[in-house]
Amino acid sequence: MDTEIKNAVSATDQDAQYDDKAKRLLGNKIILAHILVKTVDEFKGMNPKDVVSYIEGEPFIGVVPVEPGLTNVEKEENGQRIVGMNTENAEINEGLIRFDIIFYVRMKDGISQVIVNVEGQKDEPTSYHILNRAVFYVSRLVSSQKERDFVGTNFNDIRRVFSIWVCMNMDENSMDYVHLTDDKLLGSYLWKGRLDLLNIVLIGISNELPKHDEKYELHRLLSTLLSIELTVDEKLGIIEKEYSIVVDNRIREDVSAMCNLSQGIREKGRAEGEEKFILNMHRKGYTLEQIAECAEKTIEEVEAVIKKREPVLA
Repeated sequence: MDTEIKNAVSATDQDAQYDDKAKRLLGNKIILAHILVKTVDEFKGMNPKDVVSYIEGEPFIGVVPVEPGLTNVEKEENGQRIVGMNTENAEINEGLIRFDIIFYVRMKDGISQVIVNVEGQKDEPTSYHILNRAVFYVSRLVSSQKERDFVGTNFNDIRRVFSIWVCMNMDENSMDYVHLTDDKLLGSYLWKGRLDLLNIVLIGISNELPKHDEKYELHRLLSTLLSIELTVDEKLGIIEKEYSIVVDNRIREDVSAMCNLSQGIREKGRAEGEEKFILNMHRKGYTLEQIAECAEKTIEEVEAVIKKREPVLA
């Protein structure tokens, strides 16, 4: 395996590890509680610490397949057929798309439940429109409930679902709420049923850490957690002092691991920027001496960059 392939594999593995740690951080109940307070109507205005108790069990992180037919699993217990979430190991059916985070939340009435899915994105995808994917996910969250959360034609038992997308590296901080509406085109008949079953929330996080006020409270928390610029102490200081979040060993370990990975990602970004600068100057006809002086590199280092990319430049 040559150096370029090794570097590509290493970078891919680094990104995958960062994504995994990001999911684990977002999957902490107290962090999810902060998200719920800003996105789910029932919990708005509540103290996130009080919302934690409404999250049922441990959130499923990267283990539930999105694919139709694979989200649920059937098994028998004490002679009874039970349908539940298919929480398979990530190595099984490798390559399948999986929900980042999925969990049940009990409502304040103590009876009804909602199903919440949280997805993290390093930036807005370019190969497809993110809202289209969110619509697919929220639809799967509903359709997969059949025989698990409701049986037969008991459609009144469908749980409300929320698919919440956190997108980093956006041009501005934003939040959109996408949901069903009923436009009366003719007459005023009141059709029975719930318009609040499907809910999509799109959260855009800019690169600049926003100030801490009510408007940007959630954005500042998410930006802090997922930043590749802040140090471990800076991150822990913000979430402890500004958000009164108790930092347990899991949060501390995940924040530390993310910061270590972030350093590698920053170094990779700087190296790619330097390489692009050198190649651009070479294309414009500057001499090796001129490029080396501007890039603050040796002539040998400049030659190595150009030689590595020569076939591309030809």
